Amino acid sequence: MHVLRNLSALALFAVMTVSASSPALAGGKSVIELFTSQGCNSCPPADKLLGTLTREPNLIPLTLAVDYWDYLGWKDTLALKGNTARQRAYAGARGDRDVYTPQMVVNGSVHVLGSDKAAIERAIEQSRKQALALGIQASVSGDTLTVNVPAKDDNTAGEIWLCPITSSVPVKIGRGENRGSTITYTNVVRRWTKLGDWNGKAQTFNVPLKDVQTGDIDSVAVVVQSGAVSAPKVMLGAAQVALR
Repeated sequence: MHVLRNLSALALFAVMTVSASSPALAGGKSVIELFTSQGCNSCPPADKLLGTLTREPNLIPLTLAVDYWDYLGWKDTLALKGNTARQRAYAGARGDRDVYTPQMVVNGSVHVLGSDKAAIERAIEQSRKQALALGIQASVSGDTLTVNVPAKDDNTAGEIWLCPITSSVPVKIGRGENRGSTITYTNVVRRWTKLGDWNGKAQTFNVPLKDVQTGDIDSVAVVVQSGAVSAPKVMLGAAQVALR
């Protein structure tokens, strides 16, 4: 396990652009975020496990590549600075210093070693007691992606995020701790776009597909999360739409 203990700069989780297209999958799914790095020799088992989790219909597994191990000799080709900032923001919101790879954050509230399947299953069960009450709906019709967030009168506030995903990205690593390996990364988050704030009232967003359907993007995830970008907390609801 690679551990990072520098929480001095809780950089804001970057507002990035979007991507999407196709029918919708229902909300109420658990969100599994894997913080990983191509420069981390402890990460490949977690990367492989995340791939198997995509077969579970009640999960939305996401790969969030970080850049803080680039100095070890290989620049991660999938890393986003926003992912690194998000991982640090989670640690700040929890009040601990646990920033490491491979780390899985389950439903925004529980973190575990990303290669420990039993711990992940326990975290899903534990976190669902307080998370995922919102049934988010997302669908594609014609040239528009539509996201519906229902009302919930319990004074919970949060943010609504849209992120484009590439389902499978094989990477041949030329230097560093994983030199010579070809690793396939699953459900890679390419960027994030904030659709808006959520204050308990029903909201609908219509996003032009031309703004989101680019490159190798083949699905889109939508998450409603309590807290704020600088202090993300429990997931309130999530959905994923396949584009191809």
